[in-house]
Amino acid sequence: MQRASSASLAAVPAPDPAAAGSGEGAAPAAPSPLEVRLLALVAAARFHGIELDREDLRVPEDEAPAPAVLVGWMQAAGLWARAVRMRWRSLLAIKAGGPVVLLLNDGSAALMVRADPARNVVWLRDPQAVNDEQVVAVDELRLSRVWGGEAVLVRRERGVTFEDEPFTFAWLGRMVWLEKVVLRDVVLGSIVLSILAIAPPMLVMVVLDKVITYQSMSTLTLIALFLVAAAFYEAYLGYIRRRLIQIVATRLDAKLGLHIFRRLLGLPIDYFERNQTGAILFKLGQISKVRDFMTGRLLTTMLDFVTLAVMVPVLFWINVPLTWMVIGAAGCVALIIVAFMPAVRAAFGRWLDAEVARNNIMVETVHGIRTVKSLALEPQQREIWDQRVAEASSRKQALGDISNWPQTLVVPFETFMTRGVLMVGAYMALQGDLTTSVGALFAFMMLSGRVSQPLVSMARLVEDLEETRMAVGLAASVLNNRPETSNPGAGLRPRFEGAISFKGVDFTYPGSRNPALVDISFEVPAGTMLGLVGRSGSGKSTITRLLQGINREYEGSIKIDTTDLREINLAHLRRSFGVVLQDNFLFRGTIRENLLAGRPGLTITDAVRAARLAGAEEFIERLPQGYETQIEEGSPNLSGGQKQRLAIARALIHDPRLLILDEATSALDPESEALVNANIHRIAHGRSMLIVSHRLSSLVDCHQILVLDQGRMVDIGPHKELLERCSVYRQLWLQQHRHMESSGMGKPASPKPVLAQGD
Repeated sequence: MQRASSASLAAVPAPDPAAAGSGEGAAPAAPSPLEVRLLALVAAARFHGIELDREDLRVPEDEAPAPAVLVGWMQAAGLWARAVRMRWRSLLAIKAGGPVVLLLNDGSAALMVRADPARNVVWLRDPQAVNDEQVVAVDELRLSRVWGGEAVLVRRERGVTFEDEPFTFAWLGRMVWLEKVVLRDVVLGSIVLSILAIAPPMLVMVVLDKVITYQSMSTLTLIALFLVAAAFYEAYLGYIRRRLIQIVATRLDAKLGLHIFRRLLGLPIDYFERNQTGAILFKLGQISKVRDFMTGRLLTTMLDFVTLAVMVPVLFWINVPLTWMVIGAAGCVALIIVAFMPAVRAAFGRWLDAEVARNNIMVETVHGIRTVKSLALEPQQREIWDQRVAEASSRKQALGDISNWPQTLVVPFETFMTRGVLMVGAYMALQGDLTTSVGALFAFMMLSGRVSQPLVSMARLVEDLEETRMAVGLAASVLNNRPETSNPGAGLRPRFEGAISFKGVDFTYPGSRNPALVDISFEVPAGTMLGLVGRSGSGKSTITRLLQGINREYEGSIKIDTTDLREINLAHLRRSFGVVLQDNFLFRGTIRENLLAGRPGLTITDAVRAARLAGAEEFIERLPQGYETQIEEGSPNLSGGQKQRLAIARALIHDPRLLILDEATSALDPESEALVNANIHRIAHGRSMLIVSHRLSSLVDCHQILVLDQGRMVDIGPHKELLERCSVYRQLWLQQHRHMESSGMGKPASPKPVLAQGD
């Protein structure tokens, strides 16, 4: 513990320096407290068989993350983790199930490997220690000098985590139950408010039956003072209850939003490729109804139960027959709603289908607005939109017609619960019913008004539940799809050199009968520039998808270096690749923010280096604001070539060991393409590259060129050898360069590098 990384434990007795391997002048530069804290978490995770990746911790390297951020880091890797504040007694009571991370006051951490209640000590280990033998016993007094009680408990997840369970009504109910502490306070406040609500009607009954009869001014004054005090207390409690309800609603809203976005990001790419964007967005938009129900109607109904539990017995005490009439009328309302529910459900489903179709047209038109404008397709799109709107409106009208019937039929029963009960009570009083005095009738009407509305609301809850159930079903049809990986933290995180090996790889896209790849086998060493050529549909892009882990249901073996692709952590695999597609997406923001997206540890210097390597520096510096130039949505202020060069720079920003260029130069103008091709060797230095291109002239300098035809490997070799022995490659070459062959121009000269500076 005398090592520099454990300086915060200076107050803790250290083990023998020789055992710790320390000595004056022998230790390297001391790591920062933050690095020691991260090392402690990594060591705790490694104990449970999980490797944490610093890239998953989305904070700058010099910024101290909060305990909640550290817990989220570990949970994202597939561990159960919780940040707690503990006392010494609780620390001693922990049974050995793995190390506990103690967050020390100076920002570093130590690992508690075991506790010894008999000796009243705990055993701590330096996070940098080589093994568990380098531990030290610490008592309460010495630990309190460097530790304030913050700790992170870690263990492996047992079974399916709550976040990974299917999105259902039961799951929503469990999420609400997690707020039981605040809900308990809300219920207690509601009980008190319900009791206070009983007091005014009862006092009104006393005033009418006693005070007026006996002309007692002192009693009236006392009652008035009590009513004023109760009004102020009720207002205060009402404020507190509304505040608590808002807290619960905000928490549920935040948790639901975070969960949905996390599940959405976890879906595989092919799900988004197979489903329309408009349908996905509409179905996820139904979450708003679920959220409104949970944070509004559900909480209100819970409070209605409390109100009924307090007030209904009082109503029975005042007048039993009238109370049964109120309850009976509410029951009739519920029966009418339930009877019409199947028809309403069917009409609601038909309307939702029409809304999905209409939303698809809207989203598709917005995404393809340039094509619509350039081809003058506005009349056709308006016609299609008009049809979808007409169909949705018709089904909405049909839903309204069916829903109108139960709303109409319940009106007489709701009216009876207010005016009808008053008439019956007055009749009973005129008949000489001793339990129905004028004061009692007034009190009953005041209380029944507070009871009848919750009864009707509870009866209508069935209708709201049905609508919410369908909304949950629509959202679940998206969220409950199989995620890309069941355990994001699982898998190896090797350091790649870049060797690629395919052995007997067969692959067929889901839902397709024709295989995309058939018995593909090849090997290329690290640092190879590999070109992929073939006619459209020959499987070039499929190979790059398999390498990125986008599709993992293949047969055969794919290895990077000596590691099987399926055994590599998916996030680590993709971070190790730099990928440039034919059509790249730039986020709304500055050029600098786009280049550094997802890389919090990098700086503008890295952005400049990547832009220079991609040939983008020259046009960025000509922009008025340079790297701070704002990119609008859809990148309308950039040309296709500029967008493509920025995409190449973004792929190079983290210096990947493997780089995929999938038709990356197809959108470039000749000058830009010549600029990028001239720097290909500079870009490829120290890394493996896969270049997919229909322009064979851009592949002539590749070390190896893989020729594909109808999903099968035809040949692999350098350009000159393929021209001699591969008929498919020779035919593709002649198709693109016949004009040069006929004119005797021969092979076009490669452009010379235009960069006079750079790394």
